[in-house]
Amino acid sequence: MPAASPTPPPPASVAAFAIPALILGAMAMGISPIFVRLTDVGPFASAFWRVGGALPLLLAWALFEARRSGAPLSSIWRIDGAILVAGGLFAGDLLFWHLAILKTSVANATFLATMAPVWVVLGSGLLIGEKVGRGVLAGLALCLLGATFLIGMSWRIRPEHLDGDLYGVITSFFFGCYFLAVRVARRRSSAGKITFLSTLVTSIILLAVALATEPRILPDSVESAASLAGLAFISHAGGQGMLAFALGHLPAAFSALVIFLEAVAAALAGWLFLGEAVSMAQAIGGALILAGIFIARPQRGG
Repeated sequence: MPAASPTPPPPASVAAFAIPALILGAMAMGISPIFVRLTDVGPFASAFWRVGGALPLLLAWALFEARRSGAPLSSIWRIDGAILVAGGLFAGDLLFWHLAILKTSVANATFLATMAPVWVVLGSGLLIGEKVGRGVLAGLALCLLGATFLIGMSWRIRPEHLDGDLYGVITSFFFGCYFLAVRVARRRSSAGKITFLSTLVTSIILLAVALATEPRILPDSVESAASLAGLAFISHAGGQGMLAFALGHLPAAFSALVIFLEAVAAALAGWLFLGEAVSMAQAIGGALILAGIFIARPQRGG
């Protein structure tokens, strides 16, 4: 992904929503394990429905954006390299995430997946021409420490889990690179178009995998179908959509730190909906993550 010249600053009235959208998007993505747990289809089938089920809503969003901007409706089907790469990377992210869950503990998979911001920080300067400041590096260190308290305390090294742990690391790499690809795509295209087209690419890949590996892909109950709808509309259309919007206005490295809020959201959702207690270590971890994001936030006029 070659570096591109910086885009003009967005209108303040629009950019003001970028950080709130980023936070809400991370929270929406963070509760996805709750929806997955309540479905009765296999892991790859649920991964497909997460993206495939969101396509009608995302298409409506892309059409709305095109009409509002005066662009021809046919323009939403013009896919560039960054969008195509983003769709492929997100498919890889979901595939290896589910493999990690199957092959190692949830704690190991989650902890290793939260390493994605490390790849974003490394790639921001090397691949997309965005300098990473000391505030972001300090924030990353605090967020990593917080993640250790939040979920890393449950992390265990076991020989039988090594392949699953490797899948967790690969998951973080794919998601980190997905961040960078969307950031580059947002220099040229709208959030709705990017989210729709990249999701279409992801859906095609995941449908092929699900059909090849799962005994069935359709849910057997209304409750399972409702969970898949929540996964599609809230975690994907809402989460990824708000992420794509925010990446049009915020640096990739800072935005990636908000990924850590997914772990906070997962802990809170487990407490609210599944009765899972929040320990003191988890509370400390959540506080450290919030502090890291605060320290790394973009400075006005900077």
